Amino acid sequence: MKNKGRRGKRGKNRKVLYAAGGCVAVLLALYLGGSFYFNSHFLPNTEINGHDLSGRTEAQGEDMFRGDVDTYELVLTELNDVTETISGEEISLTYEDGSGLGEALENQNSFLWPMAFFRKSSETVNVGVAYDEQKFQEKINSLQAVTGEQTQPVSAHPQFDGTQFVVEPEQYGTAVDMEVLSQKIAESVSGLVPELDLEEEGCYALPAYTSDSPEVQQACDQMNQYCQARIVYTMSEDVTIDASVISGWLTTDDQMQAVIDENAVRAWLEEFGNTYDTVGTTRTFTTPAGKAATVTGGTYGWSINEDTEFDVIINAIKNGENLTREPEYYIGGTAATHDMPDWGNTYIDVDLSAQHMWYVVDGSVALETDVVTGEPIPEKITPEGTYTILEKGLDEVLVGATDPSTGQPSYRTPVNYWMRVTWEGVGFHDATWQSSFGGTRNQIPGVGSHGCINMPLDQAAALYDMVEVGTPVVMHY
Repeated sequence: MKNKGRRGKRGKNRKVLYAAGGCVAVLLALYLGGSFYFNSHFLPNTEINGHDLSGRTEAQGEDMFRGDVDTYELVLTELNDVTETISGEEISLTYEDGSGLGEALENQNSFLWPMAFFRKSSETVNVGVAYDEQKFQEKINSLQAVTGEQTQPVSAHPQFDGTQFVVEPEQYGTAVDMEVLSQKIAESVSGLVPELDLEEEGCYALPAYTSDSPEVQQACDQMNQYCQARIVYTMSEDVTIDASVISGWLTTDDQMQAVIDENAVRAWLEEFGNTYDTVGTTRTFTTPAGKAATVTGGTYGWSINEDTEFDVIINAIKNGENLTREPEYYIGGTAATHDMPDWGNTYIDVDLSAQHMWYVVDGSVALETDVVTGEPIPEKITPEGTYTILEKGLDEVLVGATDPSTGQPSYRTPVNYWMRVTWEGVGFHDATWQSSFGGTRNQIPGVGSHGCINMPLDQAAALYDMVEVGTPVVMHY
């Protein structure tokens, strides 16, 4: 009886196994059949270019898209929900059998067809269309998005807020990126896609840098470091270069690197020089005789060496230095004071109208005498302006310019005391050949000098002993 029970139980197990095997075989057959089927048909939940191609063959898909060509229209959604359309007719759109659907079919994994029921596949492919390239480009060029006002985007950038540089956010404009726009429209038309959102597809020009770009914050940090510099020039009043000035000299290049605008620095130095340089400027003063006078021209005065100061400023900014300094001046480009008149209290005053001169030392007249100056004709007139004593010499021979007719100097005149004022040959000296000085003798031809200031012998000797090289000389009317 026991053996019979065992045989019955084994029989039941075999039936279960046979049934299970049969189910597996059926499922396997279904799976393989489905795999074979979807080797030539699109998987379930397959959407291509907005069309449901689930279970369709490539040929059926081609027929579907071929039927769309005649009525095709692409709707462009632009900024502010403005829409425009491009119809297939406008660009002479025609259908041509292409490889896009075939490639999409080949790329799908038919063995995964059961999973396709639970997930959606959506893609855009070139389904095979042709259009007139010229009409296509003309249509793009006529779009309102292209012909309308094109506001370019502005990148985020460092902005000085009065205290420091901070990140100024980017601004998005309305200008389209023609290359991207043409590409996206071509892709849409080639795929018979019905809609294109220009903003979503990146068809508008974008700012190169945004508030999140690390380069912008790095540029801010660099600029703020530059603004730590401070330079104080001790003029008649202090002139200070600090963050309020430096910030106006800072900008960024195309790579968002902080840059010092060297042209702006030089422009500031030029203005600085125009304010404090006095060489050749017009000065108003009172002569030792109490006469109100003005003088213009000459070589004396302040003349800032802008090239040297440019280097000083640039280096100070780059290194965050704090300096207090007098600017460097060109050789000979200094004066006694920054107050006007800038020759101070020790100088020589030559009144060309009165034919009289004074040597003033520390505000008091140390010597005065009548003189004879240049004959008032262009080649002999004594130049007006503010100069200095350039050199002194005893027992000099003054040599005139060469006379073209003779090839010899126009004169050779020995003098005892020579005090040069200009390198062109004007200076103070004794003139023993003059019978008198002052008055209007300089206006008499042959009596007026060749430009020098003729002095009595004793007065020339006294001045020579007292005056120093570098003493200002003011010659005026």
